[in-house]
Amino acid sequence: MIEVKTADQLRLMRTAGLVVAEGLEAMCDAAAVGVTTAEIDAIGREILAKHGATSSFLGYGAEYGTPFPAVACISVNDELVHGIPGDRVLEDGDLISIDFGAIVQGWHGDAARTIIVGSPDPADVALIDATRESLWAGALAMRDGGRVGDVSKAIEAYAKSLGVNYGILREFTGHGIGSEMHMSPDVPNWHRRRPTPKLSVGMALAIEPMLTRGYHQTAELDDDWTVVSRDGSRGSHWENTIAITEHGLWALTEFDGGAERLGDRFGPLAD
Repeated sequence: MIEVKTADQLRLMRTAGLVVAEGLEAMCDAAAVGVTTAEIDAIGREILAKHGATSSFLGYGAEYGTPFPAVACISVNDELVHGIPGDRVLEDGDLISIDFGAIVQGWHGDAARTIIVGSPDPADVALIDATRESLWAGALAMRDGGRVGDVSKAIEAYAKSLGVNYGILREFTGHGIGSEMHMSPDVPNWHRRRPTPKLSVGMALAIEPMLTRGYHQTAELDDDWTVVSRDGSRGSHWENTIAITEHGLWALTEFDGGAERLGDRFGPLAD
């Protein structure tokens, strides 16, 4: 069953989402040649502490095996998701994805951004643009009475419309979010021809396309977390937490709530 939030619970998720937005902005601003991924993670920790929030990621997965040891997943180049921050020094032209989550009074926000450090490769710029725009295509497919499959279909359709053979990760998907970070339903980034759950007011999804410049196949490194592309191709990851309200859609992890990108579908709740 998909968790349905009250208006007040969505407002708490919005508070968590704003912490995530601030943390991602600060970490992306700090990503530069010569900086280590651990130093970027430390900035995320500072933002959480500033707001009295806790990390959605730190210690995650302990019940299954190796707990995640940081507050942000920082993945570089062919590292697609779940990269562990450490002593890796960023170099000119690196493609870096930062995934960050926060908890405020028990409610989660989760988002990711991909940026280029230093000199941009045009193919990487195009990949980032494709990933970001796929996310917004999926978000605009969310509606009261719609289906999760509508979101998946829109993401895949946009990515394929570009005429570039991007790999769309299949082992990893978006997800429901609220009182836990990962909840029902799974939100694949490709269309599966099968019945999918119905959406309604009060539901929230973490929509997160993950694309590569090559194939979609992945492998996990020996650290039990970092996921890389099998063919060594670079990847991009873009994510927002999107809620369905009685007024429309609300991007909880965007500073403007999604006003610019959602257009007439923008429907925030009043404070």
